[in-house]
Amino acid sequence: MTNPILLDLPAAIETERLLMRPPQAGDGPMLHLALVESIEALRRFLSSLSWVAAEQTVESAEAFCRNAQANFLARKDLPFLLFEKATGEIVGATGLHRTEWTVPKTEIGYWGRVSRAGQGLVSEAVAAISQYAFHHLKAERIEIVTDEENTASRRVAERCQFVLEGVLRQERRAPDGSLRNTCIYARLR
Repeated sequence: MTNPILLDLPAAIETERLLMRPPQAGDGPMLHLALVESIEALRRFLSSLSWVAAEQTVESAEAFCRNAQANFLARKDLPFLLFEKATGEIVGATGLHRTEWTVPKTEIGYWGRVSRAGQGLVSEAVAAISQYAFHHLKAERIEIVTDEENTASRRVAERCQFVLEGVLRQERRAPDGSLRNTCIYARLR
């Protein structure tokens, strides 16, 4: 296995409508706007996005961007912000997380800006980052893990040719204390 730090990974992915790149210093204010707009929707599934429980400030968004940039360079986590080419606006985020380099396998996470929901931007990003993982990471397996009640996330997985492999019953707790089921989707090389 190649040491992940030695992988020359492209730092940008382009699709028809998106420029996807790792967060970097200075992206915090733009990211903060997207988060504030979308925070209520993101907090519905805190067990998947625990970081959104914290207060969202321009400073916390900037710190996130700088940490994410460092993690990308260290190959610890591979986050990408989604910039709409036509406007330059951040319309969401995706990333390759919890990569097990010995397999190799990885997990895709994603969220979309509420005002841009229903336009297929997140599906476009997930399809592109899946190809990135298969081609550049040589991934054999890619997973999407989502709350069973997160129908929008499940539709993205299915649109991007991920197969539901199972439902983990009562696997997580929601913020209200209720037990939640978790869906495991996967695509193989």
